[in-house]
Amino acid sequence: MTGRRDALRRRVAVATWRPSRDGRIYTRMAVDATAVLAYLEQVRERTGERVTLTHVVGAALGRAIRTVPEVRARVLLGRILPFDSCDIAFAVDIDGGTDLAPIKVHDVDRKSPLEVARELSFGAARARAGQDPHHSRSAWYVRYAPPLTMRPLLSAAGVLVGGLGVGAFGQPGFPLGAAFVSNVGSLGLDEGYLAPVPFARVPLYVSIGAVRDEALVIDGEVVVRPQVVIGATADHRLVDGAHAGRIAGVIRELLADPDRLDNSHH
Repeated sequence: MTGRRDALRRRVAVATWRPSRDGRIYTRMAVDATAVLAYLEQVRERTGERVTLTHVVGAALGRAIRTVPEVRARVLLGRILPFDSCDIAFAVDIDGGTDLAPIKVHDVDRKSPLEVARELSFGAARARAGQDPHHSRSAWYVRYAPPLTMRPLLSAAGVLVGGLGVGAFGQPGFPLGAAFVSNVGSLGLDEGYLAPVPFARVPLYVSIGAVRDEALVIDGEVVVRPQVVIGATADHRLVDGAHAGRIAGVIRELLADPDRLDNSHH
């Protein structure tokens, strides 16, 4: 089964990516995770539900792309078109690490980390049970389409699915929303940069690294604090350094005071 899934991934990769000509920017920020870890412990004790750093970062990112709406867009036939809502897709492990599925959460900017966690848990359970029709149909196309048809098929999907928001080839419209989040820390990685999926036309990909104890300077003294690295890959046609800085500022501020994420107005 693992070999088959790897083969399917490679077929998609070969048909998707060519030698890079597109403008991308890559950035990272290291964040003190002390407040987030304390918040997560409190939420778990209060609710008994598994809320993680991924859900907190996703909720913060939703507020960030609401605050910086210029980045919440896609390019279609040379035109910049806005996304109307702050939908974010999350990478979810659905087969013991051998397969991933994107689970999209709508209007993340108005949801708490707990609400994000509940929606992701529901979507992941459906995908793992084979009840997600989009994932199943997409896998069918990848498995049985002749190799020479994969690139034109994905190009067509880019226009219909990623550009116009029309469901096709087993994919729903705007399958990854306005941003995509993946926790690479769950793989043991301190940080990483995600490869964009061109047909989805997503402007921003965010990775979350593993939490590690690091020596930080706080008020002139060296102290050991838990730290996480958040990385980003962005479409430079839509996101420049100033945009990235504003998004990073919103996320950093909310991770320092995550209780604010329980209020949909923040």
